[in-house]
Amino acid sequence: MTARFHNICVDCHDPYALAGFWAQVFGCLREARPGDSEVILRPEGDPVLLFLAVPEDKVVKNRLHLDLEPTDRTRAQEVARLIEIGARHVADHTRPDGSGWVVLADPEGNEFCVLRSAAERLQRD
Repeated sequence: MTARFHNICVDCHDPYALAGFWAQVFGCLREARPGDSEVILRPEGDPVLLFLAVPEDKVVKNRLHLDLEPTDRTRAQEVARLIEIGARHVADHTRPDGSGWVVLADPEGNEFCVLRSAAERLQRD
């Protein structure tokens, strides 16, 4: 017997608001109403994301994070788009050859990385 992903859970203060940010990231809809303690996102082809209300604050670096790969733009363009919709820049680990990643944080401080797009990798490799 094996296991599979059912959902990836994200603890947060305001599930509806945070899921709204991630809905824009993935281009999908929230399955909930304002004030709900659980909000579901179903990005196409990806695991389900479940946002859960918790009372405590995030206080340390994530032990698990998402790596995002832009599908129709460059890493730089995607980073700019995500900052425009509410992400915060944390660190840039881009190497001179274009490899590496950029670390951002969502509106509640959860870190995630933006990698090069497949097209950018093909141009450099």
